[in-house]
Amino acid sequence: MAKKGRTKGEKPEALISALQAANEDLRSKLTDIQIELHQEKCKVSKLERDKVQEVKRAREQEQHRHTAMLTEQRAKWHEEKQKELQALRENLTRQHEQELARHAKIKDQENQRLKAALNAIRDGSGEKVRTALTLEAKEDARRFFDQERVKLLQEIAELKTAKKQTDEALSNMIQADKMKAGDLRVEHQQHQEQISKIKWDCERDIRRLVDEIRSKDRTIFALEKELESTTGFLQKLQLQKDALDEQLFLVKEAECGLGSPKREIPDLMSTSCLHINSDIYFKNISFLLQLYLILLFVLLQDLRRNQRRMAELNSTIRKLEDRNSLLVDERNELLKRVRESEKQCKPLLDKNKLLNKRNDDLTQTIQKLEEKLKSLTKENLEMKEKISSHPPLKKLKSLNDLDQAHDDQEIAFLKLQVLEQQSMIDELTRDREKLLRKKRHKRSSRPIKRHIVVDTFFGYDEESMDSESSSVASFRMDRTPATPDEDLDDGLANEESELRFRQLTREYQALQRAYALLQEQKGGILDLVFLETKCLFRWLRFKESLFSVLCQDSKWVEEKQLFLRRNQELLEKVEKVETESSRLQQELQDSKDQNELLEFRILELEVSHKEFSKSPNNPEDAIQSPEY
Repeated sequence: MAKKGRTKGEKPEALISALQAANEDLRSKLTDIQIELHQEKCKVSKLERDKVQEVKRAREQEQHRHTAMLTEQRAKWHEEKQKELQALRENLTRQHEQELARHAKIKDQENQRLKAALNAIRDGSGEKVRTALTLEAKEDARRFFDQERVKLLQEIAELKTAKKQTDEALSNMIQADKMKAGDLRVEHQQHQEQISKIKWDCERDIRRLVDEIRSKDRTIFALEKELESTTGFLQKLQLQKDALDEQLFLVKEAECGLGSPKREIPDLMSTSCLHINSDIYFKNISFLLQLYLILLFVLLQDLRRNQRRMAELNSTIRKLEDRNSLLVDERNELLKRVRESEKQCKPLLDKNKLLNKRNDDLTQTIQKLEEKLKSLTKENLEMKEKISSHPPLKKLKSLNDLDQAHDDQEIAFLKLQVLEQQSMIDELTRDREKLLRKKRHKRSSRPIKRHIVVDTFFGYDEESMDSESSSVASFRMDRTPATPDEDLDDGLANEESELRFRQLTREYQALQRAYALLQEQKGGILDLVFLETKCLFRWLRFKESLFSVLCQDSKWVEEKQLFLRRNQELLEKVEKVETESSRLQQELQDSKDQNELLEFRILELEVSHKEFSKSPNNPEDAIQSPEY
């Protein structure tokens, strides 16, 4: 009987010690796994940071390489433009020299012809020579006029074809811009729908997770209360067990004392009481053992339930981490799109600035040309009035029919024409001086010190290149094709004005020379019909040049209006893109805040789980495995 009681008392103690050892092993394994998980998370975050830094470094290197390539390409384009301009200048100078040589030949021929005519007049054949001269002059004038008319018609046809080509190119560009705007609108709507969907999913997941976390907090609190009650009950049972063990030990000693021959036989009452007490004690022990086994079974069920809940929590945490990684990827994609839109907007803004500058220059040139046109129209009206006031010149049949008053009128008319040409030459000289002054002022107002500007991802960075490539980069950036367009336009305008000025001065000097020679040779009696035809021809050429300039001005006005419309459309596109980028940045900030909140809640759950696993009232300390 004693051996059976001892085995029954020692068996729960062995079970409890085995359970405690298994519990400690499991706890140590759990802590090791948590440490490994934390280390893996640290490694993953470190690898992600390294990857992001490498990507940033590679992107910066590509940006620097692209900027260097752009500067080189711009320098090449500028050099090619300069070469083309040099070739054009050489061709123009060559043509100008050829024209000068041709005009010189024509003038020499005319002088020789005039000399021959004068000699013939001196010899006595005046009428025949004069009629021949007038006929030759008329034929030359008509021939020259036909040639110039054909040239002008060809130029007009070429200008019309060029205008058609430019109109077609402009319509194609407008259609391409419209198609691109439609694609951008569709992409914007898709992005908006995706962002709203992601936002709604995130809010729904956050609400669900918050509800789950609250419910799990409540269950954990209830489990802690149950654990406290069970630990108290276990302590009470342990105390009762100790008391029963002591009583059993006393009963065993009493039985041993009764069985020895040296002791006296006690009373029957005491023996009966002892038997009754031992029976009650064994009944109590069996009842307590049954209660203990029932409690162990209940605690095992609670432990399994808690393990299932912990597994569910771990799965939800993994899902949240996956969701967080997806949100991070989407945020990176949105940031890339925002950066790409900023990159696309930068050249548009630069083009917008250049177009504004060109528009201002065109308005200034148009105002100047309008002023010139007004002055020329006034002069034209004055000339018409003067021509209408003067009677038309009659063809002379003989030299003796010339009247002195008629000669004076014609000479006065020629003097008036010479004075008008002199006034035109003076105006052209004034315009030339103004242009030269503006050019000098521009050259003097240019800054001497130039900084290197590099187009980086975050904006324009000055002096960001190294010292070896700084001089080359500054030279190339100073020679970008954005700035020399204005200088080229000014240079071409100056060259055109100088060419016109030189041409008019040469014509004026030739007229003065011819006038002086004829006055010296004939003493005021001139071939006025020839001079009249020549002056009219010059005036017609001047009007045709004015007409071509006005046509070019009207074309420039149309191009300016088109540029203004295009500029307005580009500004509207830029504003739309800026609003879209600001909205996307705001939504990214909201998603960042939500991710941070989720990470904070996950960290709180991990900390609470660690505290719960390390708490002394953990039910795992007093749990028996189902194998026993």
